[in-house]
Amino acid sequence: MKVIYIVLGSISLCLGVMGIFLPLLPTTPFLLLSSILWFRGSPRLYKWLLNHKRLGPYIRNFMENKAIPLRVKVISVSLVWLTLLYCSFFMTGNIWLATLFIVLAIGITWHILSYKTLSK
Repeated sequence: MKVIYIVLGSISLCLGVMGIFLPLLPTTPFLLLSSILWFRGSPRLYKWLLNHKRLGPYIRNFMENKAIPLRVKVISVSLVWLTLLYCSFFMTGNIWLATLFIVLAIGITWHILSYKTLSK
């Protein structure tokens, strides 16, 4: 079972890192899932993730404060809107699909903004 946790945690970490660069792929849930899976599967990998130079503070801040830094909120919401507006206007000729993209952008924005803003 530990091997399954480690493999799933590794896949989740890859998806989380990809989510940093791809606006529609969520970063935080995948990183949190990786930490949970590695906590159960490999204490060494769990400690590595929490002590990672870039990802560790991000995970610890979210786990401890349930908050997102303002800079991350601004970048996330901006990228979501840029991507989904582009898809709505230039990638689809279907009004229903374009509307779905806009509704999706509103939902993602609401979700991101529903978290407290982390003050340093």
